[in-house]
Amino acid sequence: MSLPGIIDAGVNLASSQYRQDLGDVIQRAQHAGLQALVAIGTDIDSSRQGIDIARQFADCVVATAGIHPHNADSVDAPALEQLRLLAQDEHVRAIGETGLDYNRNFSSPARQRSAFVAQLDIAVDIGKPIYLHERDAFGDQIDILGNYRDSLAGGLAHCFTGTMDQARAYLDLGLHIGITGWLCDPRRGEDLRQAVKHIPLDRLILETDAPYLLPRHLDRQTLAIPKKRRNEPCLLPLVAEFLADILGCSLAELSQATTRNSRSLFFRHRDKPAETPGTSNQDTACR
Repeated sequence: MSLPGIIDAGVNLASSQYRQDLGDVIQRAQHAGLQALVAIGTDIDSSRQGIDIARQFADCVVATAGIHPHNADSVDAPALEQLRLLAQDEHVRAIGETGLDYNRNFSSPARQRSAFVAQLDIAVDIGKPIYLHERDAFGDQIDILGNYRDSLAGGLAHCFTGTMDQARAYLDLGLHIGITGWLCDPRRGEDLRQAVKHIPLDRLILETDAPYLLPRHLDRQTLAIPKKRRNEPCLLPLVAEFLADILGCSLAELSQATTRNSRSLFFRHRDKPAETPGTSNQDTACR
C-alpha cells in the first residue's frame, strides 16, 4: 500500500536490525509514499548515529537526540554536555527519547527523573520540541511536565498507548500524540482505540517505532519485507488506514492532517521549501 506524502515521526534507524540494509529500508519507505522519517536517539551513541544517517539521507531523514529512561543511570555531567552539543546540530529536530519508565526500571526512578529534567532543560534552552517516552510512570511524568507547561517548544508523546484521560493530560500541555501499530494489536490496544476517538486531528502524528511494534493485524505471509518479524516505515500506511477507519475519516484527510502536524513540530525551523510546477509543499520533501 502506498500513501504519498506521509511522515514516519519515529523510527529507530540506528538499530542493529537495520545495519545490513538501511538503504533498502529507506527506499521501501519512499516507495510506500513516505516523504520523511524521524530517526530516534536513545543514548549518546544512537543520537550520533541518527545525525550521521540524517546527513547521509538528507533528503528524507531528520533526527532526535536524547537519552532513554532505560539508560538514565549512565547520565552524568559529561554525558549531558555531549547531549547538549548534539542537540544543537541542524539535523536534530527534538530532544529525546526521554521520559520515565517504571515498568522495568533498568535505571532507578530517581535517576530517571533527574535525567528527564535535565533533558527538558536542554529542550527549553535551545528551543526544540521534547520527544517523550512513558511507561507505568504517567503520574510522575505529567507532574514534571507541568513545571514546563509555558516553556516547551511543543513535543510528542511518542508511541502513546494510554487512556483517554492520559491523552487529554498531554493535550492540555500543548503536546502532540504519536500513534503506532500498537493501535492494531487486538490483545492490548483497546484503551488506545477508545482514546484516539477523542484526540483532535490537528494533534495526531503517525509513527512506526520500527523495528518494533510490527502491526499485529497484518498477515505476515504477505509482508514484502525481508524479515517478517521486523517492522519497517513502509508499513506506516497500513497503520494510517487502520486509524482512519476508527476515526471515520478519509485516509486522505488523516494523511494531510498528520503530515501537517509532523511538519509543524519537526520542520518548522527550516525555510519553507520551494514549490515546483504542478506540486504543492504538502507533497514535497520536508527538508
